[in-house]
Amino acid sequence: MAHTPHGQASPGRPRSESARVAVLHAVDDMLVEQGYAAMTMKGIAERAGVGRQTVYRWWSTKAEILLEASASDAAHELATKPRALPSDDLAAFLGALSTFLTTSPAGLAYRALLGEAQHDTAVRALVRAADILGTATGAVLDRVRPHTPAMPPAPLAAAQLTGPVVSVILETGNAMPSAVVADHAAILLRAWEAGQGEDQGPGPGEGSSAATG
Repeated sequence: MAHTPHGQASPGRPRSESARVAVLHAVDDMLVEQGYAAMTMKGIAERAGVGRQTVYRWWSTKAEILLEASASDAAHELATKPRALPSDDLAAFLGALSTFLTTSPAGLAYRALLGEAQHDTAVRALVRAADILGTATGAVLDRVRPHTPAMPPAPLAAAQLTGPVVSVILETGNAMPSAVVADHAAILLRAWEAGQGEDQGPGPGEGSSAATG
């Protein structure tokens, strides 16, 4: 069966859902036990109890399998319910992101792909096209944007929101403490709210004129 550029099988023979789930579970387990570099398509097939041809019929590389394993869980694991306060909305999402990246098999798969993407252009293209964090990040930014007139365009806002959390986890393997996450959300929110205070004080030179007038 042919594959699309991002590893999704094109129309043809349908996939067995039980075999698909077995393969996705196999890569999750093997990633923890062996690491990305040691994983092979043959080993994945053997661990899943399916034929190697079955695996290659649906995925071209182990990166494609890991990407599907990550993306299939990321949407619901990263989704957070709206909060009454924008600061709580941001903090709740960042908490979910930290949990996803540090404890979820899907998050660990995503981290492995990020690492591989640093020196494999094909994996980089896969990760970039999938934008696994994008949907959930965009949802929380859309909720907060009406309260934050100085929020930058979505790509920059997403990088400002998620970048520090992802960076700390990739560098240390540990999540930011919850208090630091809350501070990060509050600092961002203050910066993004800056436009709301435009007419709350004198402009340059106005204070001295009022004092002497």
